[in-house]
Formats: sequence, C-alpha cells, structure tokens
Amino acid sequence: MADNGNRSSTSGLTINRRELMAAASVLGLGIHMPSAFAADTPKKGGTFRLGMEGGSASDSLDPRTYADSIPISYGWQLWNGLTEVDQDGNVAGELAESWEAKPGAVTWVFNLRKGITFTSGKTFDADDAIYSLNLHRGETKSGAKDLLSPIKELKKLSPNQIEITLASGDADLPYAFADYHVLMVPNGFTDWSKPDGTGAYTLESFEPGVRVITKRKSGAYWKPNRGNFDSVELRYILDVSARTQALLSGQIDGANRLDARTVGLVMKAPTVNVVRTKGTGNRFAFVARCVDDPYTNNDIRLALKYGIDRQKIIDTVYKGYATMGNDTTVAPSAKYAAKDIPQRAYDPEKAAFHFKKAGMANAKFELQVSEGAFSGATDAAVLYQEALKKAGISLDVKRVSGDGYWSNVWLKAPFCAVYWGGRPTVGQQLSQTFLSTANWNDTAWKRPDFDKLVIEASAELDDAKRAKLYEEAQRMIVDDGGMVCFAIGDYLDGYGKKVMGTAPHPHYDMCDQRIAEKGWFA
Repeated sequence: MADNGNRSSTSGLTINRRELMAAASVLGLGIHMPSAFAADTPKKGGTFRLGMEGGSASDSLDPRTYADSIPISYGWQLWNGLTEVDQDGNVAGELAESWEAKPGAVTWVFNLRKGITFTSGKTFDADDAIYSLNLHRGETKSGAKDLLSPIKELKKLSPNQIEITLASGDADLPYAFADYHVLMVPNGFTDWSKPDGTGAYTLESFEPGVRVITKRKSGAYWKPNRGNFDSVELRYILDVSARTQALLSGQIDGANRLDARTVGLVMKAPTVNVVRTKGTGNRFAFVARCVDDPYTNNDIRLALKYGIDRQKIIDTVYKGYATMGNDTTVAPSAKYAAKDIPQRAYDPEKAAFHFKKAGMANAKFELQVSEGAFSGATDAAVLYQEALKKAGISLDVKRVSGDGYWSNVWLKAPFCAVYWGGRPTVGQQLSQTFLSTANWNDTAWKRPDFDKLVIEASAELDDAKRAKLYEEAQRMIVDDGGMVCFAIGDYLDGYGKKVMGTAPHPHYDMCDQRIAEKGWFA
C-alpha cells in the first residue's frame, strides 16, 4: 500500500515541459510544478476516468480488507481518516484537527473537528471515532490490527475529544491513524454495501473487478479546493499495455503503474504527462516463508539473497527506474533507514557456499509469480532463475493467475512474489511486515529479540537511541529474514494533460491514492 507531480501549460512558463521531464528522468528526479502554475484555483466538473492495476473481483468496500491500490483509491473517495500524510511526509490532521501526547507518549488526547457530517447527515463525533478504531482491534482480520494493537484503552472525554492509552509509549501514534484501513464510519455502522462516509463522494456503482463509480456530494466538501470532479469512474485495467494504450488514446484520464520498459515513449506523447517519484515506490520482493522447508534453514535464505542479480533486474526489467533493495522493506531514503548495513551484491560464489553449507543438495525451489503481484514480476523471476544457475541452484518459476493472487497465493505459498507499499514511518514498516504477531508477516519470520527492539524503539523519544535500535532491527532482517527485496521501484503515473492538481508525495503513488480528491480538470 508506498510517492508525484503534475505538469501543465501556462503562459508565463516558456520551458518545454516534455524536455524538462526527459531531463529529469535522466537525472533520476521527480518533477513537480506547483499548483499555481496549473491554475489559479481548482475548477469543479467533469468525470474523472481512472484506469488502475491493483485490485480483483474479490475486492470489498469494507476497509478492513483493503490490500491494494484500487480499494485504497475508492476508500479515500468515500471516507476520511483521523490523520493523513502531507506532501512532506509529515502527519497532518484530517478528521482530527489536533492532538497532544502526555510525557512518555503513553497517553494521547485527540481533538476532533466539529460540524463534519456523514453522507447520512449524522455529525461526526467521539463515539464514531472510538467505534471506527475498535473495528481494527480485538477479534478482527483487519490489515490495521497490528498498527492499533498497542492501544490499551479508548475513552471519550467530550463529544469532540478522545483519550487513547497505549500499552507502551509510541511517539508515532498519529501516523497509525493515516493508514488506509482506519477510515471513520458512524457509530454502529455495519452495512458496507451502503457506504456512509465523510469523503467528497458517494457510491453510485460497485462492480469489483470491473469498475467503481462515485459521485460528488451536493454542497461544499469540508476540505477547501478538494473533491472537484462531478464523478469518478475507476476502471480495473490490470494489463499494463492495455492501461497505457487507454491513457494514450484518451479513453482514461489517469493510470497508475506505467511500465518502466515503455515509459520513455509515453513521456514523448503530446497528450500525456508522466509523473515520476524516485526511490519511495513499491518494494519488489520474493518472500520465503521461514516455517516451510527448505526455507527454515538460514543458509538457504542467504543463498537466495546472494544469488539474485539485483542490478540486472533493475536495468533490464525496470530500465533504471528503481533503487536497489537490501532485503528489508525500508527504503534508503527513509528516516531511521540503517546507513551502516552494506548493500548485498550478487555473489554466486557466496550463494553456492551457503547452499552447500545447508546440506540440502536435493532441495527444490519453486517461486510462484504473477503480474498480479507486480508488473515485471515474471521477467524478474526468470532473471533470478538464470542468476541462481551460476551458483548451482535450480529454481522453478511457476506463473499463476493474478486474479485472487493476494487471497490464494500470498501468505500461503512457501516462496512467492510480493510488493510492499511504503509506510510513513520505519516503525510501521517493520511492525506490519516483520513482527512475530503481525497478520501480514509474509515470511513467517519470528524472533522475540527483534520484536523487543521494535517495541522499544517506538517508545524511545531520544532520536539517536531510537535510530540505533531501528538499525539493529533492520540488520537482523537482512542477516536472518526470509525476504529477498531486490528493488524499490519508482512510482510512474500517467495523466491526460488536462488533469491538474497532482504533486509528488512521499507515501503512495497517485497523490497518496487521493488524486480523485485532490485533482481537477483545467
């Protein structure tokens, strides 16, 4: 779940913008033209047609189930959270206007905005916030359960104020409430087929796997200059070639996850703007479950890590539109990213050494991949297969369907492809992906000493001490974990030239998946 900018024509700007984009691409820069260049003020009107990868026929309106880009996108159209991540990567208020932590960051008080109404007309209040947070606590399969598990008690202080008590201090708690699962609904709400949110749009049609249509609410949206389109039609276009062609031909106004192998040609199209954000995109990985043989043996895991030619995959599959990964989901640009852990390079001799040391000469390796996991997964797996041969390791690549991949393969197959979107803090990234108790611990890697480090780091208010704890935790994953994270892709979005209001974002692509809320037509 991650991370962009928009170009426009303006009479006062004489530089050729396509030339600027091409130059920035060569230099590895994301491009952002301030919205003032795009238009003085956002305009209302029009149907915004989005073509996206990142969903399936099994998608639900219940935000507890969201696991990919399409649900995240329509979720933000219908609902809001307590907080959001701003353009600088900082946490900002959404339905919570302010908050304060008491010494030790164990007890927090959140002040809620007044006068915000749901689609049904009900006014948002403390009871709604508490109910919404509780949807992700206790007996639930919510993807945010791990994020909110530190909450010990929720208390209503007034109609617009809640107190949150944690089991231990967490200086980053407000970031947890920006998670795309943690959307605010009315107290007692259960009928997800009839969304009742505070977002800019209401649901018109929901056909998972086909399209989702929303309509702008009558009256002014509570966020100034947002929610500008009359309607949004979000189309499932899972094939990247079809999605790109639809964008180039004007059948859609926006597309996510452009193919790095062809994006250079797309950049030259006179009708399209390409938005690139470098080094903060999806983490592309192959994950081995540490509870399934032969991956229970760390020498096997190390052989798989040394046996992948990361740079060749980046150059061949992603045409340089990616940063090398180092077997964790933490991006090198992130605050608290470990700076002293050497980048693991392709070394077939070391791979062969660890494979021999494991004493499993007859071990069989099957890697399940699908373009439904991420674009380029199949080609990356084939290059991985070739690289491992030089270490004397045979890898079978099994191509599987993208439809239902996240429910049928991920978290089940012993070795499979996966992408992880960015998280706004290193603590969240480590907690959701690697904690022993994490529902989404897709490597099933469990180390109590690692858990202790992450929990201790989240409560540590001294910045230097916190950085040291997080570095030690990352080193454990690199040395012992089951993730082969080989690349961090650049976010590559495409928009018709009349689409305004986009900007680079350090969290996710498509304006933090809020382009439907933030954008407008020139």
